[in-house]
Amino acid sequence: MYHPKEDHIDELVAEERQGEALDYPSKQNTGGRQYYIESYGCQMNFSDSEIIASILSQEGLSSTKDISNADFVFLNTCSIREKAEETVRNRLKEIQVYKKKNRDLKVGVLGCMAERLKAKFLEEEKLVDLVVGPDAYRDLPALLDQVESGEKGVNVYLSREETYADISPLRLDSNGVCAFISIMRGCDNMCSFCVVPFTRGRERSRDLYSIIAEAKDLFEKGYREVTLLGQNVDSYKWTNPETNSIVNFANLLEEIALLHPDLRVRFSTSHPKDITDDVIYTIAKYENICNYIHLPVQSGNSRILKLMNRTYDREWYINRIDMIYKIIPDCAISSDMIAGFCTETDEEHGDTLSIMEYAKYSYAYMFFYSERPGTLAAKKYKDDISEDIKKQRLSEIIRLQRQLSYEHNLKDVGQIYKVLIEGNSKKSDQEYKGRNSQNKMIIFPKNGSLQPGDYVNVKVIAASSATLTGQIIE
Repeated sequence: MYHPKEDHIDELVAEERQGEALDYPSKQNTGGRQYYIESYGCQMNFSDSEIIASILSQEGLSSTKDISNADFVFLNTCSIREKAEETVRNRLKEIQVYKKKNRDLKVGVLGCMAERLKAKFLEEEKLVDLVVGPDAYRDLPALLDQVESGEKGVNVYLSREETYADISPLRLDSNGVCAFISIMRGCDNMCSFCVVPFTRGRERSRDLYSIIAEAKDLFEKGYREVTLLGQNVDSYKWTNPETNSIVNFANLLEEIALLHPDLRVRFSTSHPKDITDDVIYTIAKYENICNYIHLPVQSGNSRILKLMNRTYDREWYINRIDMIYKIIPDCAISSDMIAGFCTETDEEHGDTLSIMEYAKYSYAYMFFYSERPGTLAAKKYKDDISEDIKKQRLSEIIRLQRQLSYEHNLKDVGQIYKVLIEGNSKKSDQEYKGRNSQNKMIIFPKNGSLQPGDYVNVKVIAASSATLTGQIIE
C-alpha cells in the first residue's frame, strides 16, 4: 500500500513502490467471500483500491490480510515503469503457490497493467482469471460471478465519463487522519515517455459538489488532512450546469479550504505548463492549504523536454519556480527526474543537475528512462543510452538531491512548525510522527495528552536528508 512513513516520505526514491496488503476496516466475517488486495505504484492506485474495496463491500465481500484465507486475490497494478511490471510478474509466481493449495482461488489483475497487457496476462499467466481496467471497477461483482462459474472475466473498456464520483471510498484503516480524494481521472497530456493516457484514458473532472461532500464527510469522521489527486490537478475543470460557470482548480482549492480551518489540504500532481498564478495565490491565502507543491521537471534541458513533449521549456519552468518562491517564500517544492532519456548528452544531463540546484527541491522521485511499449517515445525515438550511463547519471542525480534535501532540512533546525500528528513513529511507540505544511515528516517524543489528529507546535532540533527530529513546544 502507499502510505507515508517517517523515513520514506522524504526518501530519495529511485525505484517503484512495492505492493503491500491493504487493510480495510474489519467487518465480522459471516462466512461470505473474502478478498485480498495489493496495490502497486502511485497514490492514484492506492485511491483506486479504496474505490474497489467500497464496490466489493457493497456486494457483501470482506477483506482479509491473510492471503491463505482469500477467495480472491487482486493485484492493483501500475504500468508507468518497467520495474513495476516485473514486480507484479514475480508476485504472480509467488501467488501460484497459494493457487496450488486452493484450486478454487481466483486471481485478478486490476488497473493500468490490466488494460495494457490484457492478452498477455490471459495467455501467458495461466493463473490469472480476471483482468479489469481502471474504468471498469463497477463491473467487478458481475465479473467475479463469471470467474466463479469457470469463465475468464475481462473488462478493460476506457470510459470518457467514469469518475466514480458517487462511490464513497472505503478508507484504509491506518491512522484515520489523512485521506486521498480523487478529483479527476485520465490525462490529456501526451508526454512521449508515458503510458497513462493509454491506460487511464482521457481527462475528466469530478463535479465540485461530490468532492466537497466527500471532504466534509471525512472531516466529520475525524480526518484532518485530505490530498486532492489527479494526473494533472491544475487542469481540473468542471462546468456548473446550474450557472454555466466554470470551476477551475484554484476555485476548488478555495472551496475545500473554506470547509474548516482545521482541515489541511494537499494536492498532487501539478504540471508546470498548467500551474497558474491564481493557484499559487490561493495557496498563499489560506493557512490550511499546505505550502508544498510537487512540480515534476523530468529534465532541465529544453531540447529533451521537447522530445518528451512536455510542452514547456527550461525558461518556462524556471519562471514557475520563481513565481512560487515569490508568492510563497517558504514553499517546499519536490520533483520527478528521468535520467538518460533518448539521445540525452552529458551536457544536457548537466542541465538537469543545474535546474535541481536552482529549484532547491526538498526531495524528488528519480528514475532512469525505461522504454514503455506503445508510447510515442517507443514509436519515434531509439532508446540509445546504455544502461550503465543511465545508472551513472541517475546516481549523480540522487547524490545531488540527497545533498539538497539535507541542506533544505538543515534550514529547519531551530524553527517551530505546526504539525498534524499522524500516529506513532515507525521506530518507537514512545514517539509521534507528523508532517508540517511543507510535507516534511517530523519525529518527536509523545505528550500524554495528545493523540493522532491533533495539531501541535514542534521545534526542530535535528535534521537528516530524510527526516526532521523535534520536540513539542508548550
